Amino acid sequence: LLVLGALALRVAPRLNALALGEAAAAHVGIDVERLRWQCIGMVALLSALAVAWCGSIGFIGLMAPHLARQLVGADQRRVLPNAMLAGALLLVVADSFARTLAVPAEIPVGVFSALIGAPWFLVLLRGAVRRMGSA
Repeated sequence: LLVLGALALRVAPRLNALALGEAAAAHVGIDVERLRWQCIGMVALLSALAVAWCGSIGFIGLMAPHLARQLVGADQRRVLPNAMLAGALLLVVADSFARTLAVPAEIPVGVFSALIGAPWFLVLLRGAVRRMGSA
């Protein structure tokens, strides 16, 4: 996890260039195809590690990057570490609720991450539709 996190931080400046478009990134010397495969590999391995450790907690992966981007802006050098921290914090909150609301039983943490994540996702979706001018 630490190795992949460090690798993600090394890739962050190139992701900023890629945010301007593939052509612009290629013009500044970034091998877009290689970067794409590096990112796919990192995301797959990080997701596999998270699911192996915690179980399926899909909404955390949706909420954390968007929350981080809203808090610190679009610079990937700041978004990546803050998204990791936001995901950890959201999971701790969901896990705390899962362990304490139905004592002595435990509710699966995925239920609480979905209860937090589904409304958040709908708010994000509504904002995206408004920005596109469809609603």
